[in-house]
Amino acid sequence: MAKPIKGGWKPRPLNVFVAPGSRAESKYRALGGIAGLEPEQIVPGIAPTPEHDLLFHGGKTILNLTFTNFYVGADAWQQDDIHNVDHALAAAMSDPSLNNVMAQYFSGSPTTSFSPSARLPGSAPARMSQGDIESLVSELYAQGKLAGFDLGSTVFNFMLPGGTILNDNPAPGGAQRASVPEGEEADSLHGLAGYHGSVQIGGTTVYYAGGVYSETAGGQTNGIPVFDAPWKNVVATFYHELNEARTDPDVEQVIRGGPPSLLGWTSKQGEECGDFPVFEANPLTLVFQEVPVAAGGRAPVQFQYSDFVHGPEGPIPTPHPPATRRARHRAP
Repeated sequence: MAKPIKGGWKPRPLNVFVAPGSRAESKYRALGGIAGLEPEQIVPGIAPTPEHDLLFHGGKTILNLTFTNFYVGADAWQQDDIHNVDHALAAAMSDPSLNNVMAQYFSGSPTTSFSPSARLPGSAPARMSQGDIESLVSELYAQGKLAGFDLGSTVFNFMLPGGTILNDNPAPGGAQRASVPEGEEADSLHGLAGYHGSVQIGGTTVYYAGGVYSETAGGQTNGIPVFDAPWKNVVATFYHELNEARTDPDVEQVIRGGPPSLLGWTSKQGEECGDFPVFEANPLTLVFQEVPVAAGGRAPVQFQYSDFVHGPEGPIPTPHPPATRRARHRAP
Protein backbone atom coordinates (compact mmCIF):
# COMPACT_ATOMS: atom_id res chain seq x y z
CA MET A 1 0.00 0.00 0.00
CA ALA A 2 1.24 3.49 -0.77
CA LYS A 3 2.30 5.79 2.01
CA PRO A 4 -0.29 8.42 2.97
CA ILE A 5 -0.08 11.73 1.21
CA LYS A 6 1.65 14.38 3.30
CA GLY A 7 -0.85 16.06 5.59
CA GLY A 8 -2.90 12.95 6.21
CA TRP A 9 -5.04 10.51 4.25
CA LYS A 10 -7.89 12.03 2.31
CA PRO A 11 -10.20 9.98 0.12
CA ARG A 12 -10.46 11.10 -3.49
CA PRO A 13 -12.08 9.95 -6.71
CA LEU A 14 -9.83 8.32 -9.31
CA ASN A 15 -9.22 10.24 -12.53
CA VAL A 16 -6.17 8.20 -13.54
CA PHE A 17 -5.45 5.19 -15.74
CA VAL A 18 -3.10 2.82 -13.90
CA ALA A 19 -1.86 -0.73 -14.36
CA PRO A 20 -2.98 -3.46 -11.93
CA GLY A 21 -0.30 -4.47 -9.45
CA SER A 22 1.76 -1.33 -10.12
CA ARG A 23 3.10 1.29 -7.73
CA ALA A 24 0.66 3.76 -9.30
CA GLU A 25 -2.27 1.47 -8.53
CA SER A 26 -1.11 1.07 -4.93
CA LYS A 27 -1.05 4.83 -4.49
CA TYR A 28 -4.47 5.49 -5.97
CA ARG A 29 -6.30 2.47 -4.57
CA ALA A 30 -5.08 3.54 -1.12
CA LEU A 31 -6.63 6.95 -1.70
CA GLY A 32 -9.79 5.82 -3.51
CA GLY A 33 -13.07 6.92 -2.02
CA ILE A 34 -15.37 9.88 -1.68
CA ALA A 35 -15.60 11.87 1.54
CA GLY A 36 -19.14 12.21 2.83
CA LEU A 37 -20.66 9.45 0.72
CA GLU A 38 -23.16 7.21 2.49
CA PRO A 39 -23.93 3.70 1.25
CA GLU A 40 -27.31 3.32 -0.39
CA GLN A 41 -30.02 1.72 1.72
CA ILE A 42 -31.10 -1.60 0.27
CA VAL A 43 -34.86 -1.91 -0.17
CA PRO A 44 -36.08 -5.03 1.68
CA GLY A 45 -36.48 -7.94 -0.69
CA ILE A 46 -34.09 -6.47 -3.30
CA ALA A 47 -30.74 -8.16 -3.71
CA PRO A 48 -27.76 -5.88 -2.95
CA THR A 49 -26.18 -4.24 -5.99
CA PRO A 50 -22.56 -5.13 -6.68
CA GLU A 51 -20.09 -3.13 -4.65
CA HIS A 52 -18.45 -1.36 -7.57
CA ASP A 53 -21.50 -0.19 -9.55
CA LEU A 54 -21.36 3.47 -10.54
CA LEU A 55 -23.50 5.99 -8.66
CA PHE A 56 -24.63 9.39 -9.90
CA HIS A 57 -23.60 12.22 -7.61
CA GLY A 58 -25.54 15.01 -9.29
CA GLY A 59 -22.72 16.67 -11.20
CA LYS A 60 -22.19 17.46 -14.85
CA THR A 61 -21.98 14.93 -17.69
CA ILE A 62 -21.26 15.66 -21.36
CA LEU A 63 -23.90 14.13 -23.60
CA ASN A 64 -22.51 15.51 -26.88
CA LEU A 65 -18.72 15.44 -26.61
CA THR A 66 -16.17 17.04 -28.92
CA PHE A 67 -12.49 16.17 -28.68
CA THR A 68 -9.28 16.97 -30.46
CA ASN A 69 -5.71 15.69 -30.18
CA PHE A 70 -2.55 17.73 -29.60
CA TYR A 71 0.63 15.81 -30.39
CA VAL A 72 3.33 17.00 -27.99
CA GLY A 73 6.88 16.90 -29.35
CA ALA A 74 5.66 16.52 -32.92
CA ASP A 75 9.19 16.01 -34.26
CA ALA A 76 9.22 12.62 -32.49
CA TRP A 77 5.92 11.37 -33.95
CA GLN A 78 5.57 9.21 -37.05
CA GLN A 79 2.87 10.40 -39.44
CA ASP A 80 1.44 6.87 -39.66
CA ASP A 81 0.99 6.78 -35.89
CA ILE A 82 -0.81 10.13 -35.89
CA HIS A 83 -3.11 9.00 -38.69
CA ASN A 84 -3.85 5.68 -37.01
CA VAL A 85 -4.56 7.24 -33.60
CA ASP A 86 -6.80 9.96 -35.01
CA HIS A 87 -8.79 7.56 -37.18
CA ALA A 88 -9.21 4.75 -34.65
CA LEU A 89 -10.01 6.97 -31.67
CA ALA A 90 -12.61 8.94 -33.62
CA ALA A 91 -14.15 5.70 -34.89
CA ALA A 92 -14.29 4.14 -31.42
CA MET A 93 -15.72 7.19 -29.67
CA SER A 94 -18.48 7.62 -32.26
CA ASP A 95 -19.31 3.93 -32.66
CA PRO A 96 -23.00 3.23 -31.87
CA SER A 97 -22.39 -0.25 -30.42
CA LEU A 98 -19.77 1.04 -27.99
CA ASN A 99 -21.87 4.08 -27.11
CA ASN A 100 -24.79 1.78 -26.37
CA VAL A 101 -22.88 0.67 -23.27
CA MET A 102 -22.30 4.26 -22.16
CA ALA A 103 -25.88 5.39 -22.86
CA GLN A 104 -27.05 4.14 -19.45
CA TYR A 105 -25.19 7.04 -17.81
CA PHE A 106 -26.93 9.77 -19.84
CA SER A 107 -30.40 11.17 -20.39
CA GLY A 108 -30.18 10.43 -24.12
CA SER A 109 -27.93 8.77 -26.69
CA PRO A 110 -24.39 10.10 -26.26
CA THR A 111 -22.56 11.38 -29.33
CA THR A 112 -18.94 12.27 -30.02
CA SER A 113 -17.35 14.35 -32.74
CA PHE A 114 -13.66 14.69 -33.57
CA SER A 115 -12.04 17.99 -34.54
CA PRO A 116 -8.84 17.68 -36.63
CA SER A 117 -5.69 17.21 -34.58
CA ALA A 118 -2.73 19.57 -34.28
CA ARG A 119 0.99 19.09 -33.77
CA LEU A 120 2.89 20.98 -31.11
CA PRO A 121 6.38 21.44 -32.60
CA GLY A 122 9.54 20.39 -30.85
CA SER A 123 11.39 17.29 -29.75
CA ALA A 124 10.13 14.72 -27.26
CA PRO A 125 10.32 16.04 -23.69
CA ALA A 126 12.07 13.70 -21.27
CA ARG A 127 9.31 14.02 -18.68
CA MET A 128 6.01 15.81 -18.28
CA SER A 129 4.05 16.41 -15.09
CA GLN A 130 0.38 17.17 -14.61
CA GLY A 131 1.46 20.74 -13.92
CA ASP A 132 3.26 20.85 -17.29
CA ILE A 133 0.15 19.69 -19.14
CA GLU A 134 -2.03 22.20 -17.33
CA SER A 135 0.46 24.98 -18.12
CA LEU A 136 0.29 23.94 -21.76
CA VAL A 137 -3.52 24.13 -21.65
CA SER A 138 -3.29 27.67 -20.28
CA GLU A 139 -0.73 28.70 -22.90
CA LEU A 140 -2.84 27.41 -25.78
CA TYR A 141 -5.88 29.17 -24.36
CA ALA A 142 -3.97 32.47 -24.06
CA GLN A 143 -2.72 32.09 -27.65
CA GLY A 144 -6.30 31.70 -28.92
CA LYS A 145 -5.67 28.15 -30.13
CA LEU A 146 -8.69 26.84 -28.22
CA ALA A 147 -10.99 29.48 -29.67
CA GLY A 148 -13.92 28.19 -31.68
CA PHE A 149 -14.48 25.19 -29.39
CA ASP A 150 -17.40 24.90 -27.01
CA LEU A 151 -15.23 24.59 -23.92
CA GLY A 152 -18.11 23.23 -21.86
CA SER A 153 -18.29 20.07 -23.99
CA THR A 154 -14.76 19.68 -25.40
CA VAL A 155 -11.82 17.63 -24.13
CA PHE A 156 -8.32 18.44 -25.36
CA ASN A 157 -6.08 15.37 -25.54
CA PHE A 158 -2.34 15.75 -25.07
CA MET A 159 -0.56 12.79 -26.68
CA LEU A 160 3.00 12.26 -25.46
CA PRO A 161 5.55 10.76 -27.88
CA GLY A 162 7.59 7.62 -27.41
CA GLY A 163 10.07 7.84 -24.55
CA THR A 164 8.39 10.69 -22.66
CA ILE A 165 7.67 9.83 -19.03
CA LEU A 166 4.44 11.14 -17.50
CA ASN A 167 3.94 11.80 -13.80
CA ASP A 168 1.12 13.14 -11.68
CA ASN A 169 3.05 15.90 -9.92
CA PRO A 170 0.77 18.97 -9.85
CA ALA A 171 3.76 21.30 -10.18
CA PRO A 172 5.28 22.28 -13.55
CA GLY A 173 8.85 21.23 -14.28
CA GLY A 174 8.48 17.60 -15.22
CA ALA A 175 11.68 17.66 -17.27
CA GLN A 176 13.66 18.21 -14.07
CA ARG A 177 12.56 15.40 -11.81
CA ALA A 178 11.72 16.82 -8.44
CA SER A 179 12.54 15.04 -5.21
CA VAL A 180 9.15 13.67 -4.19
CA PRO A 181 8.71 11.13 -1.38
CA GLU A 182 7.76 7.62 -2.48
CA GLY A 183 4.00 7.20 -2.59
CA GLU A 184 3.35 10.88 -3.32
CA GLU A 185 4.12 10.74 -7.05
CA ALA A 186 3.15 8.13 -9.62
CA ASP A 187 4.76 7.97 -13.04
CA SER A 188 4.46 6.03 -16.27
CA LEU A 189 7.49 3.85 -15.49
CA HIS A 190 5.48 2.43 -12.58
CA GLY A 191 2.02 1.84 -14.01
CA LEU A 192 0.59 5.28 -14.84
CA ALA A 193 -0.74 5.61 -18.41
CA GLY A 194 -2.81 8.79 -18.27
CA TYR A 195 -5.36 10.96 -16.52
CA HIS A 196 -8.00 13.57 -17.22
CA GLY A 197 -8.79 16.81 -15.45
CA SER A 198 -9.63 20.46 -15.89
CA VAL A 199 -8.00 23.86 -15.63
CA GLN A 200 -9.74 26.96 -14.31
CA ILE A 201 -8.76 30.00 -16.38
CA GLY A 202 -10.53 33.06 -15.03
CA GLY A 203 -14.12 31.91 -14.89
CA THR A 204 -13.68 29.34 -17.64
CA THR A 205 -13.22 25.58 -17.22
CA VAL A 206 -11.07 23.82 -19.82
CA TYR A 207 -11.11 20.01 -19.90
CA TYR A 208 -8.06 17.96 -20.85
CA ALA A 209 -6.60 14.45 -20.86
CA GLY A 210 -2.96 13.39 -21.02
CA GLY A 211 -1.43 10.04 -21.81
CA VAL A 212 1.79 8.28 -22.76
CA TYR A 213 2.95 6.29 -25.75
CA SER A 214 2.71 2.95 -23.96
CA GLU A 215 5.42 0.54 -25.05
CA THR A 216 8.27 -1.65 -23.88
CA ALA A 217 11.52 -0.48 -25.42
CA GLY A 218 15.12 -1.08 -24.40
CA GLY A 219 13.98 -3.26 -21.54
CA GLN A 220 11.89 -0.44 -20.03
CA THR A 221 8.09 -0.39 -19.84
CA ASN A 222 6.41 2.98 -20.12
CA GLY A 223 2.67 3.15 -19.54
CA ILE A 224 0.42 0.11 -20.04
CA PRO A 225 1.39 -1.75 -23.23
CA VAL A 226 -1.18 -4.39 -24.11
CA PHE A 227 -1.57 -4.38 -27.88
CA ASP A 228 0.97 -5.35 -30.54
CA ALA A 229 1.63 -1.75 -31.63
CA PRO A 230 2.13 1.30 -29.38
CA TRP A 231 -0.35 3.47 -31.31
CA LYS A 232 -3.08 0.99 -30.39
CA ASN A 233 -2.21 1.43 -26.72
CA VAL A 234 -2.52 5.21 -27.19
CA VAL A 235 -6.02 4.76 -28.61
CA ALA A 236 -7.10 2.51 -25.74
CA THR A 237 -5.69 4.93 -23.15
CA PHE A 238 -7.58 7.90 -24.55
CA TYR A 239 -10.74 5.85 -25.10
CA HIS A 240 -10.57 5.18 -21.35
CA GLU A 241 -9.95 8.85 -20.52
CA LEU A 242 -12.58 10.32 -22.85
CA ASN A 243 -15.32 8.05 -21.52
CA GLU A 244 -14.39 9.02 -17.99
CA ALA A 245 -14.24 12.70 -18.93
CA ARG A 246 -17.74 12.68 -20.39
CA THR A 247 -19.27 10.83 -17.43
CA ASP A 248 -17.30 12.69 -14.73
CA PRO A 249 -15.82 15.88 -16.20
CA ASP A 250 -15.46 17.95 -13.02
CA VAL A 251 -13.59 15.39 -10.95
CA GLU A 252 -10.51 17.64 -10.72
CA GLN A 253 -12.51 20.29 -8.90
CA VAL A 254 -13.53 17.69 -6.30
CA ILE A 255 -9.95 16.46 -5.91
CA ARG A 256 -8.93 20.05 -5.22
CA GLY A 257 -11.50 20.54 -2.50
CA GLY A 258 -14.84 21.02 -4.23
CA PRO A 259 -18.00 19.28 -2.97
CA PRO A 260 -18.65 15.64 -4.00
CA SER A 261 -21.90 16.79 -5.59
CA LEU A 262 -19.80 18.07 -8.53
CA LEU A 263 -19.00 14.47 -9.44
CA GLY A 264 -20.82 12.69 -12.23
CA TRP A 265 -20.66 8.87 -12.16
CA THR A 266 -18.26 7.04 -9.84
CA SER A 267 -18.39 4.06 -7.53
CA LYS A 268 -18.35 4.39 -3.74
CA GLN A 269 -14.64 3.58 -4.00
CA GLY A 270 -14.12 6.62 -6.22
CA GLU A 271 -13.69 4.57 -9.40
CA GLU A 272 -14.77 6.03 -12.72
CA CYS A 273 -16.16 3.96 -15.58
CA GLY A 274 -12.79 2.82 -16.87
CA ASP A 275 -11.08 1.92 -13.61
CA PHE A 276 -12.51 -1.27 -12.14
CA PRO A 277 -12.26 -3.25 -15.42
CA VAL A 278 -8.50 -2.63 -15.48
CA PHE A 279 -8.06 -3.43 -11.79
CA GLU A 280 -9.85 -6.75 -12.09
CA ALA A 281 -8.87 -8.09 -15.54
CA ASN A 282 -6.28 -10.85 -15.50
CA PRO A 283 -5.00 -10.94 -18.17
CA LEU A 284 -5.63 -7.42 -19.41
CA THR A 285 -6.61 -8.78 -22.81
CA LEU A 286 -9.97 -9.69 -21.28
CA VAL A 287 -10.89 -5.99 -21.43
CA PHE A 288 -8.42 -4.60 -23.97
CA GLN A 289 -9.58 -5.78 -27.37
CA GLU A 290 -9.85 -4.70 -31.00
CA VAL A 291 -13.52 -4.52 -31.95
CA PRO A 292 -15.38 -3.88 -35.22
CA VAL A 293 -16.52 -0.27 -35.62
CA ALA A 294 -19.18 1.28 -37.82
CA ALA A 295 -16.60 3.50 -39.55
CA GLY A 296 -14.98 0.34 -40.93
CA GLY A 297 -12.25 -1.98 -39.73
CA ARG A 298 -11.45 -2.49 -36.05
CA ALA A 299 -10.43 -0.19 -33.22
CA PRO A 300 -8.43 -1.01 -30.07
CA VAL A 301 -10.46 -0.12 -26.97
CA GLN A 302 -10.77 -0.85 -23.28
CA PHE A 303 -14.17 -2.12 -22.20
CA GLN A 304 -15.92 0.18 -19.72
CA TYR A 305 -17.85 -0.61 -16.57
CA SER A 306 -21.57 -1.27 -17.08
CA ASP A 307 -23.98 -1.12 -14.17
CA PHE A 308 -26.41 -3.19 -16.22
CA VAL A 309 -24.12 -6.25 -16.16
CA HIS A 310 -22.22 -5.14 -13.02
CA GLY A 311 -18.87 -5.32 -14.78
CA PRO A 312 -16.95 -4.62 -17.98
CA GLU A 313 -18.94 -4.79 -21.19
CA GLY A 314 -18.02 -4.77 -24.87
CA PRO A 315 -20.09 -3.40 -27.76
CA ILE A 316 -23.81 -4.22 -27.75
CA PRO A 317 -26.49 -3.82 -30.47
CA THR A 318 -29.01 -1.83 -28.41
CA PRO A 319 -28.58 0.59 -25.50
CA HIS A 320 -29.31 -0.40 -21.93
CA PRO A 321 -31.99 1.44 -19.95
CA PRO A 322 -30.72 4.34 -17.84
CA ALA A 323 -28.87 3.58 -14.63
CA THR A 324 -30.79 5.46 -11.95
CA ARG A 325 -29.02 4.82 -8.65
CA ARG A 326 -28.05 8.08 -7.02
CA ALA A 327 -25.43 8.60 -4.32
CA ARG A 328 -26.37 10.41 -1.14
CA HIS A 329 -23.91 12.69 0.62
CA ARG A 330 -23.70 13.74 4.23
CA ALA A 331 -23.49 17.43 4.90
CA PRO A 332 -19.87 18.49 5.52
